[in-house]
Amino acid sequence: MPSYSRRQAVHALSGAVALTALPRRGQAADYPSRPIRLVLPYGAGGAGDQIGRPWVDKMSSLLGPTFVEYIGGAGGAIGAATVAREEPDGYSLLLGNGSTQVIIPLTSKNPGYSVDDFRAIYRLISTALVFAVHPSVPATDLRELIAYAKANPGKLSYGTPGIGTGNHLVGESFKQQAGTLDLVHVPYRGISQATNDLASGQISLVIGVMSDQLKQLGETGKIRLLAVTSERRLSGAPEIPTAMESGMPDLRYEGWFGIFAPRRTDDAIIDRIAQVTRLAMADPALQASYRAQGIEPDSDSSPDKFQRIIDATTASLAPVIKSIGLSNL
Repeated sequence: MPSYSRRQAVHALSGAVALTALPRRGQAADYPSRPIRLVLPYGAGGAGDQIGRPWVDKMSSLLGPTFVEYIGGAGGAIGAATVAREEPDGYSLLLGNGSTQVIIPLTSKNPGYSVDDFRAIYRLISTALVFAVHPSVPATDLRELIAYAKANPGKLSYGTPGIGTGNHLVGESFKQQAGTLDLVHVPYRGISQATNDLASGQISLVIGVMSDQLKQLGETGKIRLLAVTSERRLSGAPEIPTAMESGMPDLRYEGWFGIFAPRRTDDAIIDRIAQVTRLAMADPALQASYRAQGIEPDSDSSPDKFQRIIDATTASLAPVIKSIGLSNL
């Protein structure tokens, strides 16, 4: 057996390390060399489609072939866990939101992934929640809603897309900030059914993502839109005041959807996707299509900016989750 000097051994080891590193550098330099998959962790036809598909279309023309794959289940956890386990090569991305990236990791014992399994790339849009009431509720703003709820404890019920959603947590935060209101939470499988029940008078209040459906029902007088939870009024519905304007300065919540990659994805790939996404989001037609749905496009995001938003969402929701006992479900 041949013998090796220390210098030869070190040289051989250095060469092995360099060869190991080459594939990732090559992947970054050639990226993309095959189609990119965007996993939507919900079924077809929902908000994920409305937000993810326009991005996919733009990426296909600006970066390279990109396609959608639906991997739903467990409130988004199955799709998120799938992407977390993929190779960190930039070819499997996740359309994540506050539920998949914050709420599920905070409330589930074993979601199949952790927040540390992902890298934030770019926030595509932000969404505000809106407080909508049935016309039988004699309130035209949040102050009057609080006064009516206090005068009629247990009479009002509010609908959300389910227990542990951002909508539910905002509802519980509203109750606490208003002085422990006695409002009954009614969880639904989706916001559409809750909205239909609100319009028919089956429930008194819905806390839902601002949408065309809610805007149209408000315009026809079938429901009344009281306030949104964003820091500023929505450009697509400027007539609706914010919760802060309505006397609740701490009732702020902006949902978001954005692009995520597995944690070990190369910096060059992350930066490439972010740069091309920024170019796509500057398109006035794309911005208009998002705003028409009542959501705000983000034309000035980045990996660092997006991560700070995620950290702020976590800091905001964690105390509410703990206070209502949703941890480790």
